[in-house]
Amino acid sequence: MDCSVVVEAAIPVYDVTTADEAVRIAISKTGGMLNPDLSYVEISMGSRRSPTGEELPPAFIAADEALVALELEMTVFNVEQEEHASRIARKEIGQRLENVPLKVLSVEELDADDDTETRSDDADDDASDAGSTDDADDLIPEFDDLVEDG
Repeated sequence: MDCSVVVEAAIPVYDVTTADEAVRIAISKTGGMLNPDLSYVEISMGSRRSPTGEELPPAFIAADEALVALELEMTVFNVEQEEHASRIARKEIGQRLENVPLKVLSVEELDADDDTETRSDDADDDASDAGSTDDADDLIPEFDDLVEDG
């Protein structure tokens, strides 16, 4: 089973005056820490809410320092359970973001792609309808033929 895991991270940012500036710097800083090892992790602004349910900006600024809520999304492949996927995502991201608090927000199982099997079956049917499946086999040489030629 493959899962999409979304993790919330609290990124500290220094010497900022606006929430927009803090978010831009936090995304850049996080991307620098994750790349190139985890370049497949998607980084986006997080959302925060007050205890009364009012939506707040993703950055809290005090004394020219900010704490920015970011959401990091990654796909984890070949796991048994959603809990296993969340532990893998936290470990992989947490190793690169040292001293950054992380919280798993959601884990969603990804659907298997049945369309690729259907497309390959349709291609086989088209080739057999043309009556020339041997011609398709001749386009790609066998491994043994490549070894003998080389």
